[in-house]
Amino acid sequence: MQTRDFDIILTHERTDFDAVASMLGAALLFPEALPVLPREMNRNVRDFLALYKNHFRFVTVDELPRGKVRRAIVVDTRAANSPKGTQPDTEYIIIDHHAAPAETTATSETRKPLPNARDLWCDATGANTTLLVEKLVERGIVVSPVEATLLALGIYEDTGNLTYSSTTYRDVAALAWLLEPDRRVNLSEVNEFLHHPITAEQRALLQTLMDHCEFLDIHGHSIVISTAVAPTFNGELSTLAARLRDFHEPDALFVLIDLGDVMQVVARSTTDAVDVGKIAEALGGGGHNRAAAAHLRGVTLDELHDRVVVLIKEYSREAGTVRQIMSVGRPQMLAPDLPIVKAGELMRRWGHEGFPVVAIADGHEQLLGVLTRREADRALDHHLGDLPVHRFMRTGQVSVRPDDSIATLRKVMIESNWGQIPVIGESGAIVGIVTRTDLIKLWDEAASPNRLAAETAARLKRVLTPVQHQLLQVIGAEVDRMNYAVYVVGGFVRDLMLDAAAPRALVSRDSLWDFDIVIEGDAIAFAQRLQALYGGRVVDHKRFGTAKWQLDRSDAPVDLARLLGDVVMSEGTLTLPIHLDFVTARTEFYTEPTVLPTVQQSSIKLDVHRRDFTINTLALCLNPNRWGELIDSWGGLADLHAGLVRVLHSLSFVDDPTRILRAVRYEQRFGFRIETRTLELLRDALELLDRVTPARIRHEIERILQEGLPENALLRLDELGVLNQLHPALHMDALAAQQFARLRTALAAPDADPELNRHPLALLYWAILTYPVSRPALRELEARLGLRSETQRLMDSMHVLYASLPLLAAATTPPSQVVAVLDEVVPVALALMPVVCADEKVLSVIAQYRAQWQHVQADLDGHDLHVLGVPRGSIYRKILADLRAGRLDGTVGSRQEEVALARRIAGLV
Repeated sequence: MQTRDFDIILTHERTDFDAVASMLGAALLFPEALPVLPREMNRNVRDFLALYKNHFRFVTVDELPRGKVRRAIVVDTRAANSPKGTQPDTEYIIIDHHAAPAETTATSETRKPLPNARDLWCDATGANTTLLVEKLVERGIVVSPVEATLLALGIYEDTGNLTYSSTTYRDVAALAWLLEPDRRVNLSEVNEFLHHPITAEQRALLQTLMDHCEFLDIHGHSIVISTAVAPTFNGELSTLAARLRDFHEPDALFVLIDLGDVMQVVARSTTDAVDVGKIAEALGGGGHNRAAAAHLRGVTLDELHDRVVVLIKEYSREAGTVRQIMSVGRPQMLAPDLPIVKAGELMRRWGHEGFPVVAIADGHEQLLGVLTRREADRALDHHLGDLPVHRFMRTGQVSVRPDDSIATLRKVMIESNWGQIPVIGESGAIVGIVTRTDLIKLWDEAASPNRLAAETAARLKRVLTPVQHQLLQVIGAEVDRMNYAVYVVGGFVRDLMLDAAAPRALVSRDSLWDFDIVIEGDAIAFAQRLQALYGGRVVDHKRFGTAKWQLDRSDAPVDLARLLGDVVMSEGTLTLPIHLDFVTARTEFYTEPTVLPTVQQSSIKLDVHRRDFTINTLALCLNPNRWGELIDSWGGLADLHAGLVRVLHSLSFVDDPTRILRAVRYEQRFGFRIETRTLELLRDALELLDRVTPARIRHEIERILQEGLPENALLRLDELGVLNQLHPALHMDALAAQQFARLRTALAAPDADPELNRHPLALLYWAILTYPVSRPALRELEARLGLRSETQRLMDSMHVLYASLPLLAAATTPPSQVVAVLDEVVPVALALMPVVCADEKVLSVIAQYRAQWQHVQADLDGHDLHVLGVPRGSIYRKILADLRAGRLDGTVGSRQEEVALARRIAGLV
């Protein structure tokens, strides 16, 4: 019999619609390849093919021709049984949407990853069929209605009708293309085969599984494990798993079946916190995080059960609790007899949508209900502001506790229809509040506080010195003993997370002691506790709830041995900071634009909400049992990943217009961009800069000039009209940017001018920026920004030099005139001229002045003039100046000539 080389298309056993639809897609893309149906297929797949097989080119293994398999296209798996004809040199193309599986275990079925994978199409889509449909669209391949229906079945089934969390927009787009009129998908058939009735055999096994369900609580998740022995069962199990899941509604379900010659595992999950895909991989199977399967040999059902329990514990994260998402601290509460108009004022001031209504009886709080903003507004619309709160509140004692699960919270919210649920502590007092918004934020499980805890803890260990790490751990432990919570917030956390989120960013490592530490509790009491235990001195500010723990006081030494424990400080390691600042978590509101805010004690969630941009709202918990938890209440981590500078609310720039300058500083420092809406708000608030005090504007400009590349921020400020708003004469252009860079090069040179190194770099930048500004404009700038005297002197000197360029460049200008000008200039201005001036004649004259002319003096002095009989008075200054000018210009060359000239000027001859 004649043999030939040929190509085949393969997939996994127990084939579902996604696998067989992927085979169809591959057959359309590779028309010369033979799609080989596995021996074991799910019943709904078999039944579909029984009706429509003639519309496809599928073959069985037995129908393959004799010969060598030149190439195998493997879909929806990376490990498939190789049929006859495959050779060691057979090439493989793998088209798979699953993550690469772990190595197979000793107990797993003997299917090894395929060798010689010449090509790999792999991407994270909900259905593998989507990858094939995208290629069909790209190549303009026509599909028939029956083919389109099978492809649609593959996408619908593997995405749970587009409801699984693994579903992507690409799955939706692929399905939308299939549903276009030209393809004519038969949705009646789709519905029929996705909801296929179970057989009597399946029904009997389902009853056995129902009778043998084990209910576990693992890491706060409800887990169902159902087992059965069914050696004669030959049906499909995934449908039974779906029915069990729908009936019990667990967080995760594991069906373990002893089929006699093999153990079958089918796993389903409703949460990313229980990753059944990884569990199946560890068993030698595969799938994704919400649906997976495995089959094993050589183990008993009991052994498999125990192994699955161990793997669930290993590959599951702790379930979220109310404590992790609630706003800690006593919320604003209303007395039942408070007038509605007063309640409305509080709601507008604090921006809350609801307040608990509480009565005090015998010294104890009694929760009566909650008043929402909608109810308050409706009462006010009806002019009922004088009536008491209890007339309009929602009554009931609805509450949760900090350790209640998120599932419990959801149930309470659904049953009560309250959007703000008070959180009750062990004493029965209200210790916080949790809202619908807090719950919605958990839709993105990547923002779950403990999701990145291990990774963040490892990063802390890597970035901090041993002393820093130990000190933060001590702070966390002592806070815990006071039943407080402590967080590092702001810039330190942002820069810590930038390593992973934005490698392009320039992350500062120069101020690792610049910890912004926020206490949910009494920061002053906490600092005093540290002082009592370890020494140092505390300076507190009760009005703001802040405390400074001073660690460098000789009159109040710190017990280093007790504080640092076994930490060994090597040579050059940072020891302790001069001080650490502790801040009580607080919220704030602005009574007027641009004025300083009114503050009040609050929670970490509301504390970070008063900050400028989302990327600065990240908080890192230091309590021992929550070490490394990242609190991301306002989407800061997502904006770090996206490279966006975004304000937290639309009045942010109105409340504090200096944020305009900070927005640009962060944008340029990290290579980010200001988010579109934020940019609109920034432009709208420019005029408010006129109302900000000079000191605050100056501070922000100084911060910009301290950046690594300040010219980038200044160019952006000029582009946005910010510099012009500060003063029309303030301008940054490409020439000034080049001069900034030239200054850094000059400072880094081995022969750098020592005069430049004696002054702050920011001051030198400012001198370059204002070099061409007129003197009247300089006076206005000085007043607008409250510039210091040193800065004013340098600006005046730079202006003198700028105005004197023609004089300095003229070949006929005598040295005495040059000296008369340059003597009025501060030395650092002269050192800056090679940076801002390209005229070699000017630079040569300045160099000669600095090297020679400034040192030239007349031999005669005031005493000599008195001896000559010159009457005392202002004439002395003129004579000495003329004598020096004569020396400089060469008209006077000796002491005798100076005497003669002095006598002539004084009229003594």
